[in-house]
Amino acid sequence: MGYLFLKISCYNIFMAKMNPVVHFEMPAKDKKRVSDFYSKAFGWQMNQFGPEMGNYLLANTTETDENRMPLKPGAINGGFFDYQDKDGFNVPHLVIAVDNIEESMKKVEEAGGKILGGMSGPDKIDEIPGVGRYVSFDDSEGNHLGMLQPFTK
Repeated sequence: MGYLFLKISCYNIFMAKMNPVVHFEMPAKDKKRVSDFYSKAFGWQMNQFGPEMGNYLLANTTETDENRMPLKPGAINGGFFDYQDKDGFNVPHLVIAVDNIEESMKKVEEAGGKILGGMSGPDKIDEIPGVGRYVSFDDSEGNHLGMLQPFTK
């Protein structure tokens, strides 16, 4: 019985479309300091954006193609946002790519998660220029994550 259940479960897992982790984000209290640290310690290429992009610090951890997608399978890039002493802004989180953000928001809520929204407000979807549509959410355990529907080229 156990083997059969495991075989059926594995079949269902592999047959369902999986949404990959495509980005990591961590809070930073000092962008210059964190940029210097990761550049020196790991060789990451850091790119500081301005206020129009929330002063986000992009961290390239691997080589990318012309569409800024990692060349090495399984590798991801990330970034640093301004640390704030409040939920969601004081802990690292991952970003998951989805095909349809509205559909995925419904699935998150149906599975016991909570949609938080973007920088534009609660339950609002942000548009990141040249990247895609983004929203933050909490999973069933209170972990803070993001989902991104990349723009199609």
